[in-house]
Amino acid sequence: MNNKYVKTGRVKQKLETRSKILNSAKQLAKEGTAFNLEDVASKSGISRATIYRYYSNVEILSYEVGIDLGTKNPEDIMEEFKDSSLKEMIFGIQNYYNDHALRHENAFRKFLSANLISASEKKRGARRNMTLQLALKQAKMSRKEKDKLVNLLAILMGIEPLIVSKDVSGLNNEEFKELLRWGMELMLRGYFNENQV
Repeated sequence: MNNKYVKTGRVKQKLETRSKILNSAKQLAKEGTAFNLEDVASKSGISRATIYRYYSNVEILSYEVGIDLGTKNPEDIMEEFKDSSLKEMIFGIQNYYNDHALRHENAFRKFLSANLISASEKKRGARRNMTLQLALKQAKMSRKEKDKLVNLLAILMGIEPLIVSKDVSGLNNEEFKELLRWGMELMLRGYFNENQV
């Protein structure tokens, strides 16, 4: 999805449209149906032109469907940590998304590759950010500060740091998880000590 397109106008509606497209494609995939973007448009009741704003080709959508089939939604992830402290929640969220990246590493790499080739301004589902926003919902900080903290914490989880850890730093899976947890500990210790949250 085009970053400028998503961040202007009715952002919530655009994310809901993206979700509707993805869910329709997932239904087609679960039925074992080979599909194209026109099939997804028909199934979702969304115009082909709108589908193309979100997914420039069926390959990108198919990769995302493959990844999404095994992904919990942010609310379900948060349910697991409802009785945890804020720090435990954040570490739990980080662990979930890092384990998910490890389990689906090849699919994520294909998805990122297809996105980079077809268009450089695509935006993905932002599940990490949504989950972290739920975790920080009750935290006593300004909206701007929450947004900055969510964006910073999201950098330490998921496929992107996995690729850097393995391809650039030569770490194995366990070293990747240990390093990112250590980085999260340092970041949270610094933030919470400074702000006494």
